[in-house]
Amino acid sequence: MATDNQPKSATLRELAQMVGGRVEGDPETPVASAWPPEDCDRDSITLVDRTESLPRLAGCPAAAVVAPLDGPATGRPTIRVASVHKAFAAIVRHFRPDTTRRISGIHPTAVAPPSAEFGRDVSIGAGAVIGEHVVLADGVTIGAGCVVGDGCRVGESTWLASRVTLYPGTLVGERCRLHSGAVIGADGFGYRQEAGRHVLAPQLGTVEIGDDVDVGANTCIDRGVYGPTRIGDGAKIDNLVQIGHNCRIGRHNLLCSQVGIAGSTTTGDYVVMAGQVGVRDHVHIGKGAVLSAMAGVSNDVPDGEVMLGAPATPLREQKLKFAAIAKLPQLRKEFRELKRQVARLQAAVTGAGQAGDEPSVQAEEKRAA
Repeated sequence: MATDNQPKSATLRELAQMVGGRVEGDPETPVASAWPPEDCDRDSITLVDRTESLPRLAGCPAAAVVAPLDGPATGRPTIRVASVHKAFAAIVRHFRPDTTRRISGIHPTAVAPPSAEFGRDVSIGAGAVIGEHVVLADGVTIGAGCVVGDGCRVGESTWLASRVTLYPGTLVGERCRLHSGAVIGADGFGYRQEAGRHVLAPQLGTVEIGDDVDVGANTCIDRGVYGPTRIGDGAKIDNLVQIGHNCRIGRHNLLCSQVGIAGSTTTGDYVVMAGQVGVRDHVHIGKGAVLSAMAGVSNDVPDGEVMLGAPATPLREQKLKFAAIAKLPQLRKEFRELKRQVARLQAAVTGAGQAGDEPSVQAEEKRAA
């Protein structure tokens, strides 16, 4: 699995020093690459993140393993660390450094007017278009084919992948990552009826993205009607997410794929929305709330609440509903039997239980069935 442009091999001791780990076994074991168990070769180091993963090492030729501090023996030289995935990621980066993101300088086919202001070490890819009075801070990378509209400001060390579009007036903070196809600042979906026609309401605001925000591929964040749509510091937004106009997304929110948030919705800090959650307009999602996958939210959600289902209800209530649904087949049988018993009792009380009336009792039982 190794390639010619990879660094030379390292010893297990050197890798352990790099990640702050403890070596078990031969510290001079040479390692040339890092891969998961199903992909590694005899010169690789691999990982086991928990005891249940040990069977993955069966038949694996890896020379060494990264494992938890208190985990069981792996049967081969091991680096013991507190955080397996953090350490293994650092080792992977050592052997396979990321050389794709950073562009060297400003490509000759990029378009930028004299009014644009660039900090130190700014990189702009082929075919990118920079608008009037744009400000790009130090270390900003603008990928090939991006469009950065008039008056946009992009913070230090922020990276835009290829074909990202920032509409005019968009503000992006520091150390953000915007993936291909993201569209920031398009008109919101706001219409009013005039003379039987749908007419677009004014969309005159902007989008303000805080620091350390990730925006996934093909995600859209609409501009505000008059003021800004805001994304808080540290928010992580997955692919194919739609955030409507005038929304205020709190700090460190996690918005998973295909989440749709209608206009003027607000969220507290550390909110989690799982895949395909839908949130109606003008509601507030409280701090630390969790919206489970495919939840349909139409009302405010209190701080820390876990919501499930469509319409979304608190987790405990929804679990009771699910438990009741699971019992429906048995309840149906019991109900049919109760109807039979009631029919017999009614026949006995009215004297219809005589031989001549037996067919009516049988008919009632058939109807109950």
